[in-house]
Amino acid sequence: MPSQALQPHILSYDIADPKRLLRVHRTMRQWGIPLQYSVFLVSLNHTGKRRLLAELASLIRDAEDDIRLYPLPQAPEVRTLGVQPLAAGIDLFDEGLGGGLQLLQNRR
Repeated sequence: MPSQALQPHILSYDIADPKRLLRVHRTMRQWGIPLQYSVFLVSLNHTGKRRLLAELASLIRDAEDDIRLYPLPQAPEVRTLGVQPLAAGIDLFDEGLGGGLQLLQNRR
């Protein structure tokens, strides 16, 4: 994948301190779409991934906190159960010009 091509990722976190938790959550709301309180969908290229991880690294304590970033395939199969965070009919992905799926909202 070219380094500037956007790829969807799931980012999740477990932050021990409430103040750091709030800072990480506010930062993530600038970068992606919240799926659950500590789980976000983000669309990143190589540069964006480095920037996001560096920004988050400056907010956490390695010995106490946990952040995980998982790349998604270009055609993810998403299944949900229970209460859904988005209104019916709103899709997170769209087939882009290159045929791959792209995140519809990228705030950064």
